[in-house]
Formats: sequence, C-alpha cells, structure tokens
Amino acid sequence: MGRALGILGTVGRALGILGCCLALALPAASRGSALRPRRQPRPGGPSADTTCKNRPLDLVFIVDSSRSVRPEEFEKVKIFLSEMIDTLDVGERTTRVAVMNYASTVKVEFPLRTYFDKASLKEAVSRIEPLSAGTMTGLAIQTAMDEVFTEEMGTRPATLHIPKVVIVVTDGRPQDQVQDVAASARTAGIEIYAVGVDRADMQSLRIMASEPLDEHVFYVETYGVIEKLTSKFRETFCAMDACALGMHSCEQVCVRNGRSYLCDCYEGYTLNPDKTTCSAVDTCAPGRHECDQICVSNNGSYVCDCYEGYTLNPDKKTCSAMDMCAPGRHDCAQVCLSNDGSYSCACYEGYTLNPDKKTCSAVDVCAPGRHDCEQVCVRDDPFFSCDCYQGYTLNPDKKTCSRAIRSSLVTTEESCKCEAIAALQDSVTSRLEALSTKLDEVSEKLQAYQDRQQVV
Repeated sequence: MGRALGILGTVGRALGILGCCLALALPAASRGSALRPRRQPRPGGPSADTTCKNRPLDLVFIVDSSRSVRPEEFEKVKIFLSEMIDTLDVGERTTRVAVMNYASTVKVEFPLRTYFDKASLKEAVSRIEPLSAGTMTGLAIQTAMDEVFTEEMGTRPATLHIPKVVIVVTDGRPQDQVQDVAASARTAGIEIYAVGVDRADMQSLRIMASEPLDEHVFYVETYGVIEKLTSKFRETFCAMDACALGMHSCEQVCVRNGRSYLCDCYEGYTLNPDKTTCSAVDTCAPGRHECDQICVSNNGSYVCDCYEGYTLNPDKKTCSAMDMCAPGRHDCAQVCLSNDGSYSCACYEGYTLNPDKKTCSAVDVCAPGRHDCEQVCVRDDPFFSCDCYQGYTLNPDKKTCSRAIRSSLVTTEESCKCEAIAALQDSVTSRLEALSTKLDEVSEKLQAYQDRQQVV
C-alpha cells in the first residue's frame, strides 16, 4: 500500500512538471485562456447584475464624430455605448435604444424601432463610422425631435408615459444655436444628459442639459476614461433612483433619500398630510404679502391690485389715487369734485344738481325766498333784477320801490315831452309877440296916414 502511494506521488510530480512545461510552451494569450481558472463573478460586479431592472426608456445616444475626435477615440465611444447597452434592460417592452452620429451633418444610425436585443444593438454600434468636420449639436438635437422621437420611428405613445432620454457625447463647442433647440426639446418632455470630453465647452453642456445640472452634466478628461461614466448612468437609470426614473408618487418634486425618496413642493405650495400632494399656499393671507390695497392669489404666488379710482404704482405694490376729474374720466355736466380716488358732481352758481347727481338745471331765482326784490323779480338766468308795480319807481338800492306822485312827479318820458311842448310854446309866443308889435307899428302908421289925409 505504501509503495502504491509512492508511485502515485511520483506520477503526480511528473504531471505537474509536464503541465508547467506545457504552460511555458504556449503563447501568452493561450496561457491566459487555457489554464487560468475561471474567476467567479464578484457580487455587484459587471457580470453579476450588470443589467438593472430599470424603468422602460426611449433612449437616444447622440455622439459627436467630428474631425477633432480621432479614430481611436471614436472607438472608445463605441465601447462606452456597448457597455451602456449591457447595463440596460433592453427589449421591445422595456428600454429601446437609438444611436445618432453627427458632425456638420447628422446621421440616424438606427432608430428606436430597429433592435430589441443587446447583441444586435452592439453589433450595429460596432459598424458605426465617424463622419467629418463640424459640430452641429443643435441640428442633431432637432433631428432627434423630428426624425427619431416619433411613433413611426419607434417612440412609444405619450399615453404610456415612457421617459424620453437623450445622452449627447461631444468634445467640442457647438457651431450652431443649441440653446433654443435644447429648450424646445426639454419643453417637449425630452430629458437631456450632456457628456463632455477633453476640449468640450462646459457652458454649452450646461445650456443643453436638463435640470438639475449636477445630475445631467458630466465631464471626463479623455475618451480613454469615458467608460467610467457607465456606472454613473447605471445608478441614474436603475431602480435605486426612483426620482430619476419617475417611479414615485410625488405630485411636484421628488427628493432622493438613499434608496427611497421624499416628496416636496414648488415655491408657493405646501405638502399635504398625505406627504405626496401639494396645495397652494394662501399667499394673500395677512402678513404674507406686501400689497397696499388688494392681493390677488396667482398659482402659488400673488399680484397686487388697487381699488376702483386708484392705479398701481411702478413698484407693483402700492397704489395712488387717480385724478378722476381728468377729461374723459367723469360724467359731470358742469363741475367735477375729486374725492380721494372718487368724485362727485356739482353745478355752477344759479344751477342745482338733478336727482341723477350728474346733470344740472337752472335755479328759479325768482322763486319765493330766493330774491330780495320788494315788488317784482325779473329772471335773467342765472341772475335776476328788480322792478316795481305801475305807479311805483325803483329806488337807488335797486331792490325797493317808492310810490310816484303824478302832480309833481312825471316820468322821464313825460318830462321830455313837456319840455318839448314848452319850448314850442315859447317859440310860438315869441313869434306872436313880435308879430303883434309889428301890427301895432303898422296900425300906428296907418292912423297917422289917415290923419294927414283928413287935414288935406
């Protein structure tokens, strides 16, 4: 028995030496693959749960292949895409993937409807060739909206609420207007991640990416280390971040809390007791606003307004009384009286305000109690004058009257007539007296003549 064991030991040592010699004789690559024991996957490593059960996505990669990206660098980008595909739960009903290639032109390498398994996707990625000069990032994002994110090209209907995600990989500065295009894409519900490499312009990355920027903008020094970002995206897209995936019940804001989440609300809203929904804060409650007169609640905020007759000042808070008596702002017939943001109507002297409080009517100034004439009041709107009854004359005070005495007092008209008649009478009397004198003279001469004739 002992002898047998000795023989077996000798054979074993011989086989060990033979194996060693064979290993030395094989090429390095063959040694590694033929004789090295297969390692067991590490828990959590690439081989053990590399694919996470992420929520379904419609994911589009937009990769820069302009002249600044050298061929070997572009190969690193393709490796990054392949490793990203490996981390995703790819399928027709899970995550769909499309790839776009751009420089001065844009090429859709394959849309979302083409491949639904990882092997086919990775094979298609391996065949992608770089384009040429130019970095038309805005054109690429616009093309994604127009030609890729359509139901005809494989994007699922909006009713299914499948997130639409874009990952842009670039090493340069956009040569077109990317800001407005990216804003339109975000408004259309597309979430944009921006990956910058080496010479990439960080400001441009921030302009195109979605908020919050610290979760949507990434930068690596070279294409050689771009693969490091795979784990970052895996954390974002996998179920461990319910907020990023939209797998939460928050009405407004989802805040990641370890492997769970908390809900929050926009400014002007407060979290309800159910911890998921939000209600607008009564921003017009006393002490919560700065309005001088009227506070108007406005979707979680407020605006100020003023009472009728007041206008809002440039500070949008305080109010000033309007000049309500300015032309065109009132309907008074005669006089407008401003009254602290309002007005009232009045009338000129001799007029009275009608029941409509706007128009005026002339006052009957000769009505009893409204004048001081002793006998007769004569209207001359809006004034009056006094007169007297027949047989009376108005006194110098223009108000009272005195009786006229006919024997000694005559009217002015009568006085004038009398003076004229008296003057005529005086004139006639004078002429008659002169004529009488002449007749006397003639008579005397005739008598003297007659006397002489008798003598003769």
